Amino acid sequence: MGAIRSAKGGPLRRGGQGVVRAVRAPVSFAARGVRRATNAHGAGESGLAKLIELHAVNSAGDMMVTVALASTIFFSVPTEAARGRVALYLAVTMAPFTLLAPVIGPLLDRLPHGRRAAMAGAMLTRAVLAVTMSGAVATGGLELYPAALGVLVASKAYGVVRSAVVPRLLPPKISLVKANSRVTLGGLLATGLAAPLGAGLHQLGPQWPLYGACAIFTLGTFWSLALPHKVDSAKGEARARLVAPDHRPHLHGRARAAAKRQKPGLRTVGRSVLHGLQANSALRMLSGFLTFFLAFLLRVHPLAGLGPAFSLGMVAVAAGAGNALGTAMGALLRSRGPEKTIAAVLSATLATAVLTAVFFGAFFVVVIAAVAGIAQALGKQSLDSLIQRDVPEEVRTSAFARSETLLQMCWVAGGAIGIVLPLNGVLGMSVAAAFLALGVVTAVRGLLAAARRGSPHPRVA
Repeated sequence: MGAIRSAKGGPLRRGGQGVVRAVRAPVSFAARGVRRATNAHGAGESGLAKLIELHAVNSAGDMMVTVALASTIFFSVPTEAARGRVALYLAVTMAPFTLLAPVIGPLLDRLPHGRRAAMAGAMLTRAVLAVTMSGAVATGGLELYPAALGVLVASKAYGVVRSAVVPRLLPPKISLVKANSRVTLGGLLATGLAAPLGAGLHQLGPQWPLYGACAIFTLGTFWSLALPHKVDSAKGEARARLVAPDHRPHLHGRARAAAKRQKPGLRTVGRSVLHGLQANSALRMLSGFLTFFLAFLLRVHPLAGLGPAFSLGMVAVAAGAGNALGTAMGALLRSRGPEKTIAAVLSATLATAVLTAVFFGAFFVVVIAAVAGIAQALGKQSLDSLIQRDVPEEVRTSAFARSETLLQMCWVAGGAIGIVLPLNGVLGMSVAAAFLALGVVTAVRGLLAAARRGSPHPRVA
């Protein structure tokens, strides 16, 4: 009997093992492919690959939270009620964030030896808050909003620390703009995978995406602490000041020598970085504006022949594809002509916004979403390149933190404009064109002039 049992069990066991191998093979192949991509060009040896994977985890967790909040605040109630809920969300979360955001950069400047701990803390905070929100997400009660504010602040804190960490993990063969492109692409891919997963979990119950987010952020907590120790190195760093350049030609003798002994700041690098920030601020405002304005506009006035959900999906896909394309283009452009690149994408986005306002319709709504995605990604990568090139090494890390905080505040301002405007497409695109035009007036001429002069302080990280 034992021999018969063994004979019967052998083929079954071998068959089961074959099924396991068949299922595991494509997953293992994909995992090896991802690992090869993230470790290419010295990224594995420098530690950049670990940061790319950590940022993918961060983006996936944020998307899970976004799915849960959007389902509760936006999709589960009629349009007018949704508008009120989103306005309340902006008031309770975004408005306090605009007050807290200027503090994030200086606070993190004081933790140069604790960047891994700061990133782990941001992950753990969101893991705890995700569980906290799970009890209120079904009802949309007021207790949901303070927790959402905490998630937002922790997410942005992670963002500024991540920007500060990249220069410390830069491989010799990769420029900073290309490294940032890789990190961003990793986050975009993870977001694309997490969105349908979050929607599937939502079918089990409104709290399930938040349970998923908790698990993801818990994993991110451990991965943050596993980053290389050089992430916590603060050798040669100083806090940067985002002020206008001051060459002080009137100083002479001892006064000039005393000025040179002061801590370096962005005043030491000319106007390219500041004009780049002005241009990117306009592009980030556009991103926040389109996120809220189009969400409500297309729910009330969907694209021709399409339903509201499908209209929103088309615009979201266009924006995501544009962002991914812009990130890929940024990696291909390397560090060539960042001033011209920023000036070009800002001007092209303004022209697209004007055309959308004049010929408002389904086609141009999709086009402006895609162009805005491309412009935001390319503009940010070019700004990173300017900071790499023009900002002295001892303040470069701080400059990344300050610039990221400023851009997040601009996104909040754009979102606030989008939520208060009447749901009129022509009016909305005209307003968008107006603040893009302000960005063109304040930044493009200075960027092109700086490009003609060349960099006064060429540096390569």
